[in-house]
Amino acid sequence: MRRLLYNQRGMASLIALIMVAMLTLLGLAALSTSEDEVNIAGNELQEMRSFYAAEAGLEAGAAALQDEYDTTGVPPTIMPSGSFAINHCDVSYVTVDDGAPTKRVLTKGTLAGLHSLVKSFTITSVAESEVENARMILQESFEAALVPIFQFAVFYGNDLEIAPGPDMTLLGRVHSNGNLWLQANSSLKMDSYVTASGNILHGRKGPGGVSSGDVLIKDEEGNYVSMKMGADFLDSEFTDWYDSSLARWGGRVQDSTHGQGELNIPLTNSDDPHTLIERGDGNPDSYEHLSSLKIIDDTAWAQVGGLWLDVTQDMIDSGVLVPSATDQFYDAREGEWVDCTELDMGRLYETGFAPSNGVLYFSNQVAGWPALRLNNGDTLGSGLTIASENPVYTNGDYNSVNKKPAAIMADAVTFLSNAWDAGNFDLVSDSSKNKRNATATTVNVSYLTGNVETTPSNYNGGFENLPRFLERWSGKNFTWSGSAVNLWNSQQANGNWSGTYYDPPNRDWSYDSDLDDPNKLPPETPTVRVFQRIGWRQSYVGTNDENVDLEALGL
Repeated sequence: MRRLLYNQRGMASLIALIMVAMLTLLGLAALSTSEDEVNIAGNELQEMRSFYAAEAGLEAGAAALQDEYDTTGVPPTIMPSGSFAINHCDVSYVTVDDGAPTKRVLTKGTLAGLHSLVKSFTITSVAESEVENARMILQESFEAALVPIFQFAVFYGNDLEIAPGPDMTLLGRVHSNGNLWLQANSSLKMDSYVTASGNILHGRKGPGGVSSGDVLIKDEEGNYVSMKMGADFLDSEFTDWYDSSLARWGGRVQDSTHGQGELNIPLTNSDDPHTLIERGDGNPDSYEHLSSLKIIDDTAWAQVGGLWLDVTQDMIDSGVLVPSATDQFYDAREGEWVDCTELDMGRLYETGFAPSNGVLYFSNQVAGWPALRLNNGDTLGSGLTIASENPVYTNGDYNSVNKKPAAIMADAVTFLSNAWDAGNFDLVSDSSKNKRNATATTVNVSYLTGNVETTPSNYNGGFENLPRFLERWSGKNFTWSGSAVNLWNSQQANGNWSGTYYDPPNRDWSYDSDLDDPNKLPPETPTVRVFQRIGWRQSYVGTNDENVDLEALGL
């Protein structure tokens, strides 16, 4: 018995069997864990596929909304929806109209703080994996906002060049639907958002030397920060432009690298904004349709009780209107004698001929080189927008007393000083600027106008010469407040800019902060349309067989 109790034969086998069993159990556990991890990884892969497929559905819905606006100019009457297969997933999306447009201040992006009319939509997208039964539901808030264009201090529909000689400070937002070229002989300060859908560059687009004056832009804390970076300037040609610009200005300087897109005026049948000032026949975008007083080929028409009445002779007899066949003056930039229609702004209001809705339209296609000249315009009786497919000249102070919301939209805009005085320089055909000495003049008006294209051999004068001059202004102040917009190349007044026919004024210029108030915008101010994705959420992630009320989501 003692020998049996102390006999250890067979123990090694037993221990080996136990170890094998334990290792087998560990192996099975490891296999089970690996299988679980493989399943988890597979589920995550399918969820990720479904996620990106659902995002594609959101993008399809947003693209359909934007295309409808771009094609028709109005919101869709049938909300976009559809289905497709992508990335081994079946995708369905629907769009819901969130109701009537609302007026509010934008809160996101470079347009934050601007007043707008906002139309909102909700897009829902469901993606179901064809490989596994994964399901993903995403929702997005999409906005189409109309922003009054005169809320920008400077807005260009093409390349914008700013290259002032004397010190210049621009208060307000600056935007270009193209490249933005910045330089200064002395200094250029910009105190708000500076954006371009192309590139932001230091230097010149066209001929002429590159100046080394400082260019400073305010950061998000309100400090002016220079573009200078040692001996060079920080612009989009810098290899680390994206991160460096964000770090330097806190997101207040953005171009295409940052995703900044174009901001365009919604048009019905054309992508050419010049149609805004062209005649209304076959042109639904024309401001002729918005006017209640129009002067067409020297005939004046007033809208009274829904009818257009010929008031030409009455306006002539009352001293409001002088037809183009009567007066001429010489424009040395164009090298043309201008056949100008004269409009006495003071008499316009005194005699009751002012447009009832504040919009006046002008077009003359019968004179040799037609234009509209605004005289006696220091006091306007009410808000006024003048739209003209021809050039417009203001003669002396304009809207300088008891300022009203005012705008001029024209093929070109030229400001004549108080010294011109409607006839003082009219008969001076000598192109010498010394024959036309200007005096200090004040103009409060937002203008939307055209320019000529900068070429390798000709500079168009840049923003500092967008408002046109014809006199020797040396040492005299031209005081202007408003918003400056350039959307086209001038079709009639297309003479090249140069310094031979005028000397520039002291530019006492500023953005009119009253334009930040929607109630103080000029009548029928044009708007730019902005598309924004402002909200996103994941509504559901799970499997196809789980009970989800897709009908409640419109699917």
